Amino acid sequence: MSVEGARLPAAIGGDVVVAGIALVADCAGALYWPEEGLLVVADLHLEKGSSFATRGVLLPPYDTAATLAKLGALVARYAPRFVVALGDSFHDGGGPQRVSNDDRAMLGSLQRGRDWIWIAGNHDPEPIRDLGGVSAAMFGIGPLIFRHAPEREDAAGEVAGHLHPVARVNGRGRTVSRRCFATDGKRMVMPAFGAYTGGLNIRDAAFADVFGTLKFTAHMLGDARLYAIAARRCLGD
Repeated sequence: MSVEGARLPAAIGGDVVVAGIALVADCAGALYWPEEGLLVVADLHLEKGSSFATRGVLLPPYDTAATLAKLGALVARYAPRFVVALGDSFHDGGGPQRVSNDDRAMLGSLQRGRDWIWIAGNHDPEPIRDLGGVSAAMFGIGPLIFRHAPEREDAAGEVAGHLHPVARVNGRGRTVSRRCFATDGKRMVMPAFGAYTGGLNIRDAAFADVFGTLKFTAHMLGDARLYAIAARRCLGD
């Protein structure tokens, strides 16, 4: 599937500030730092379909292609100098070996001409081999540090994934749940990017462990813009 084959909204989202750095939060669920040319995605969970198949649970085996196509559209949009994948890029340790030749070629085209950093996750803690890029436990630049799982203690400038944040609100007589960026301005938890990834409600205790209070904002992903909702206004499950 070509990069041009994926379509994203013309309006890309909105700006958010983390540790004094203005970042573009894209409606596709990615983060872009214009001054550094840095594109960040979290929790791709590539080859989740094939992982389930090994356990006898059959899902359509197209999640890797769909996720890479969406990522390809972002690479075409921003032409980043760096791409950072914040861990759980593969659903299990055998995922890199199961990637099809077509998906390998797509990944290679996305990596061409830029640095690509695979951050270790709990699903894929070992270095990712034979798929380009470099593996690291975390990556820091300026006041920001990028890692897979958020630290429990105060970690100003941290951008993490792992928790798959989802916000739930009432609107126009119905309840809506959307993936979201969760941030208090000091640190951020990014939404999961993968095609087959689920989510965790931001009112879960795991987010209280990260932010300490409900004084953070859920930037919910819309079709063409973000919707900033105070966490205290969001619903639990």
